Amino acid sequence: MDDLRDKYIGLIAAASDEAALEDLRVQAVGKKGEISLKMRELGKMSPEERQTAGPALNALKDEINSALSAKKAALEDAALDERLRGEWLDVTLPGRGRRQGTIHPISQVTEEVTAIFADMGFSVAEGPQIDTDWYNFDALNIPGHHPARAEMDTFYMHRAEGDNRPPHVLRTHTSPVQIRSMEKTGAPIRIIAPGRVYRADYDQTHTPMFHQVEGLAIDKDISMANLKWVLEEFVKAYFEVDDVELRFRASHFPFTEPSAEVDIRCSWEGGTLKVGEGDDWLEILGSGMVHPKVLQSAGVDPNEWQGFAFGMGIDRIAMLKYGIPDLRAFFDSDLRWLRHYGFASLDVPTLHGGLSG
Repeated sequence: MDDLRDKYIGLIAAASDEAALEDLRVQAVGKKGEISLKMRELGKMSPEERQTAGPALNALKDEINSALSAKKAALEDAALDERLRGEWLDVTLPGRGRRQGTIHPISQVTEEVTAIFADMGFSVAEGPQIDTDWYNFDALNIPGHHPARAEMDTFYMHRAEGDNRPPHVLRTHTSPVQIRSMEKTGAPIRIIAPGRVYRADYDQTHTPMFHQVEGLAIDKDISMANLKWVLEEFVKAYFEVDDVELRFRASHFPFTEPSAEVDIRCSWEGGTLKVGEGDDWLEILGSGMVHPKVLQSAGVDPNEWQGFAFGMGIDRIAMLKYGIPDLRAFFDSDLRWLRHYGFASLDVPTLHGGLSG
């Protein structure tokens, strides 16, 4: 065994590269290597011979493996030293620039809207995106025969056989947040409720998932005049104009009475929207005085309290302000779209004062 040891220790020491070293490993301790074959012969020996030869062969195998590992590490170190001598790096050069991330337009506009209404005393309220049909419809005075309650318009959650819980839906608006907020805090209250909503619709101006912001103000002497002032201040701040003209058109919503669609005076010169001037009108939201039945559903006495509510699509007003042509682009575009329409983080107003950054 000493001859076998001396043979391979010498060959390992003389190996010039890792390929040669691997060949030696196979010759010595591979499945058909010399040392491996000798270990197979242990079965043919007498017990007395195995007691002597077995430990010696195991020790030899361990020594050869250790020598192989040490030589491999030495070859790797030598290769690294050679590479370091051959390569040159100027550590004083500036680093490679990295593309900065951008804020999605929906996030940008949500922050803008939140900051504007915060200046008028509105706090932000949130609620579940999956809600019972009572909060989504019944509490908002939407009757059972209303088209919005049909499965072709609303996403109903699957119910297993024997499930007796109330039906649940993906909320079709953020109005359920108004009910939950009034139940929790009562009146007076002044909130906005931004968030995702879902409807079974898909075209250039509709997607199955989109974003809304709704506002609610309840007090003892609130009127449509207060609603008009709030909306005028919002439009001026959001579109960054000094003056704006609103037009209220009578409409019908089950949860408000009276109800009104709100238009803004504008022009479309060269395909660009200009708010506050021109001879055109653009519908931007729905609004009205909260229906007494809605107040009752939320546990608020309509004989003592009254107020207004409004709702608008965040995606829609983002498209109007920033010239985004197709609502579907918010959800199915690649990063090139976001690089074109996205916003640097320093451009985003927040509730925490000024701009983020």
